Amino acid sequence: MGEKIDVLVIGAGPAGSIAAAMIHKHGYSVRVVEREKFPRFVIGESLLPRCMEVLEEVGLLEVIKTQNFQKKFGAKFMKGDKVSDFQFSDQFSKGWTWTWQVQRAEFDLALISEVQRIGVHVDFETTITDIEFFDDESSISTAQVKDGSVEKISARFVVDASGYGRVIPRLLKLEKASHLDPRKSIFAHVKDVHRDLYEEPSRIIAVLYAPGVWTWIIPLSDGITSLGFVGSFDFFDKIEGDQTQKFKACIAGNAYLKNRFGDAPLVFEPRKLEAWSATTDKFYGNGFVLTGNVTEFLDPIFSSGVMFATVSSHLASKLVVQKLRGEPVDWDNDYTNFIRHGVDTFRTFVMAWYDGTLEKIFFSKNPDLMVKKQICSVLAGYVWDQDNPFVRAHEKALRGLARLIDFQENNRG
Repeated sequence: MGEKIDVLVIGAGPAGSIAAAMIHKHGYSVRVVEREKFPRFVIGESLLPRCMEVLEEVGLLEVIKTQNFQKKFGAKFMKGDKVSDFQFSDQFSKGWTWTWQVQRAEFDLALISEVQRIGVHVDFETTITDIEFFDDESSISTAQVKDGSVEKISARFVVDASGYGRVIPRLLKLEKASHLDPRKSIFAHVKDVHRDLYEEPSRIIAVLYAPGVWTWIIPLSDGITSLGFVGSFDFFDKIEGDQTQKFKACIAGNAYLKNRFGDAPLVFEPRKLEAWSATTDKFYGNGFVLTGNVTEFLDPIFSSGVMFATVSSHLASKLVVQKLRGEPVDWDNDYTNFIRHGVDTFRTFVMAWYDGTLEKIFFSKNPDLMVKKQICSVLAGYVWDQDNPFVRAHEKALRGLARLIDFQENNRG
């Protein structure tokens, strides 16, 4: 039947590393199976402060500190000559006030290498092709190695941290369409040769490019900057040329981007991502739990992907340990409802970004400082702080604030 272990973790990204480290820390046998060969390129280079306490608790923070990634202390939003600046040190919720902008290939490799160092078995270039679950919540997974050989892995529990691979939702047909509109991104890494000519050159910036279209600028520690455009399929279809030509045309279409990146050499030819938003019917089942992007991936605008991966995996792994000990677990209340509240909060902000509500709020005149602190906490990833009205009643709070700004603007003077 093959090896028998306590927990099989599918995926060696941040979610998989955190789950493996946490479960191993409590003395249970863990095996990680990853279909890719590391290091490998992946997008999602901007972390949020909420990630930091998770990395610290599972014992993975110190190894990341040694990587000398670019520190991130906040985020800027730009529209023409208007700037809305959020500093994590000036947020409403208690928590970390900084994090990193990372080369994901190096970040993910550092995490999983540390997991291997502490004694967890990791198989790269190995794909889970089938899982059979039994009434006692145990399972047998079929793992296919790159050379074509097949192995059966028997586990008491499975943690799916496979990210975009979405192994269990795909195998069990749990996937469903997102509530968000499908979008496309064209992105590349560029040599940021003019970076030092700009104020706070290492700050992450989101540029409002056109209605429903925006640009990410993520400076990395090696002088390379991640630069990407996000918009509707129709927006990109109207730009002539191949992918590289579309990318360069987008740069040329904005004064700030043209001045900073117009002659920036490409590190690699522009790539694309399409229709990434997805969700699933349930976050757990008989013998398994889903974490990170496997549960739902929203949109890159607020860099929530790695944050949800770390927080959901951390919580899921603690509940798995509880389950392995024979203690009762309320997966609905203790996991699904908790994660969904955070996802719903960020979804409200994502939708408000694309419908213009946040544009109105971010660039309003004389913003309320307490409101800005509360919104900053959401942008830092503290989307479970019930003392924050923009978490507790996120949709109502944003709508009410937008109406107040309209009233003030219409009656000014």
